Amino acid sequence: MSHDRELIYFSGSIQPHGILLVLSYPELKILQVSANTQAHLGIPHQNLLNQPLDTLLDTTQIQAISKCLSKDFMGINPMKILIRNPGGDRLFNGLLHRTTDVIVLELEPIISQTQENFFSCSALVKGAIAQLQQVSGSSEFLQLVTQQVQNLTGFDRVMVYQFDSQGAGKVIAETKRDNLPSYLELHYPATDIPKPVRESYKRGMSRFIPNLSAQPIELVPQKNQVTQQPLDLSLAVLRSVDSCCVEYHQNIGVAAIMVVALVKNQTLWGLISCHHQTPKFVPYEIREACELLAQFVVSELTNKVDREELDYIVKLRALQSEFVESISQADNLKQALVNPAPRLLDLVSAQGAAVCLEDEITLVGLTPTVEQVRDLIDWADAQVSNALFQTNLLPKLYPEALAFKDVASGLLLLQISKVRRYYILWFRPEVLQTVNWAGNPNASTTVEADGTVTLSPRQSFQRWQQTVRCTSLPWKTCELEQALDLRNAIVGIVLKKADELAQINRELERSNQELDSFAYAASHDLKEPLRGIHNFSTLLLRGYESVLDDVGKSRLQTLIRLTRRMESLIDVLLKFSRLGQAELHYVSTDLNLIVNKALEDLRVSRPDFQAQIRIPRPLPTVECDPVLIGEVFTNLFSNALKYNNKAEKWIEIGYLDKEGTGDWVLGTGKSQKVNQQSSQFPITFYIKDNGIGIRERHLEIIFRLFKRLHEQHLYGGGTGAGLTITKKIIERHGGQIWVESTVDVGSTFYFTLT
Repeated sequence: MSHDRELIYFSGSIQPHGILLVLSYPELKILQVSANTQAHLGIPHQNLLNQPLDTLLDTTQIQAISKCLSKDFMGINPMKILIRNPGGDRLFNGLLHRTTDVIVLELEPIISQTQENFFSCSALVKGAIAQLQQVSGSSEFLQLVTQQVQNLTGFDRVMVYQFDSQGAGKVIAETKRDNLPSYLELHYPATDIPKPVRESYKRGMSRFIPNLSAQPIELVPQKNQVTQQPLDLSLAVLRSVDSCCVEYHQNIGVAAIMVVALVKNQTLWGLISCHHQTPKFVPYEIREACELLAQFVVSELTNKVDREELDYIVKLRALQSEFVESISQADNLKQALVNPAPRLLDLVSAQGAAVCLEDEITLVGLTPTVEQVRDLIDWADAQVSNALFQTNLLPKLYPEALAFKDVASGLLLLQISKVRRYYILWFRPEVLQTVNWAGNPNASTTVEADGTVTLSPRQSFQRWQQTVRCTSLPWKTCELEQALDLRNAIVGIVLKKADELAQINRELERSNQELDSFAYAASHDLKEPLRGIHNFSTLLLRGYESVLDDVGKSRLQTLIRLTRRMESLIDVLLKFSRLGQAELHYVSTDLNLIVNKALEDLRVSRPDFQAQIRIPRPLPTVECDPVLIGEVFTNLFSNALKYNNKAEKWIEIGYLDKEGTGDWVLGTGKSQKVNQQSSQFPITFYIKDNGIGIRERHLEIIFRLFKRLHEQHLYGGGTGAGLTITKKIIERHGGQIWVESTVDVGSTFYFTLT
């Protein structure tokens, strides 16, 4: 490549507006000299080679230089140098710095004595700083910076140029003469300022070239006498200009430039770049004032950017605090994460999110489909590092994302658990960007036949537009930190809740055991006095029938009826308590046999049994306690018959299929080997009828013990315990039961078995 470090730092020549001396140390003998001393000092350079420095300088100045060299210093050390010669005394700005084994002294002539007074520059800088401190926004601040630098230097154009992470740049502020075209908002490829040059700017170096057309001045001799190598000019202010740089600026009509680095947190944030259409000399004092101003600009810019970021971080922290508090108080993690939905999105400024808890995926906002999210997780899981994966170029990394780039060109994936499949994904949509380049950014590179890449100055700087696609707004560092903090909070909350739940379960298990024991004992003990009341009432009714009037007989009959009902309730309570204590006997059970037996028992016990039985397809074989599951079907069939006032009653028994989409759908009755269902998933069974239905507000309370929705004398009476016992049996099998119903249309009871 044409822009290598050798060409930039070891050019062996300087610009003609000053002279350069290379000195041995500690002798301070002149080892190399620029070939233009005759023009500036009236002394041929040959007469200075191998001479001591006191040939030019008096004892006081030699002592000042020696004292400076005895100290450790980095970079450039400026000082005033007075050189006396037959042609007259001349004052220079001296720039002293070290390089390998030698000392470099650059001398830049002071054109007029008025330049010697730095007071006027200091006043200008102070005034500029005072104005800049009054501006709050970073954009307005940088615009004012360009105006103040132009006031200080008088350049035709002053720009603030900001680098991105790849080294490309953009003009973000500009002050110029009215007759010049604007470069504001134009982008420049990284090749316009090659990496070695950016590295020198990163060290805080500035660059001043008063005349790009000036012929460079060679150093004599070409090689350093101490190192026998070309002199390292990386710190030389007078270093000559690479021909590529000269051609580049001449192509845009620039004759003089000054560049001051803006280094923020040891990173090259940007440049203050000054252009002039004709050669222009700027005194060293003014340039030094601009460097001081640049240091203030970086400090103030850091404060302004940090303040804006801090405001945003404070906002995010407040959202997270509220969010975490609501999660910690919620019983359902998924519902707490997605309701109300905007909080999850606002947490990282996303437009969509997906919460994945095992195989259950919940979508919020603008997102891909569930299946697309599932595939995306499988891909991204391999990319996760430290529980987090983020990109704003998802379609470029994951080509399948092209199908949903409108909603998810940006992805932030948070892995909540490494053991369980718990993820939160945030999405950002594609943001189409039109980037205005100063000419075609690819025109500066040429690929040779051997594959090497050569840089050359671009010839055209006409506005060249590029549309950037499949890219979202980037994720900020503070947003990534928010996501990780949320993960830590969720893990902490889940662990705490797990401990609390374990304690509650232990106490609940103990309480249930005690309650079941009490209910069994109490129920058993109650039956004996109740049986005595029933028997004595019967004896009174029989033995004293002739003595009792009709009212007395009626009351005794009521007492007998109530004792019978009470005995039924006690029997139910005994049965219910046994369910909590009895051990389940799991066997492989053909549910077709269970259903047939339950229906046969109903036909025997209920002579009025008249209903059409529909079984669309054979039922599967499951592992269960056949006696208890038989009671489930008996209770549900009995209710379906009892609570039905239709002339033509029907009951349908079936189960649901789990389709590839993951949605449960009603079975179609197609022939299949149902006993091959995977035991990995619970099977959902249903019993459907065309009865009187249940109002929505009663759908939960029907499972309460002894709860009836109708008067005792309606729909054949009953204790109101059948559904409670059914629910207990299903839950002891690890399943669930629920109902869907429409009044006057019918009800469907669902329950799950594995």
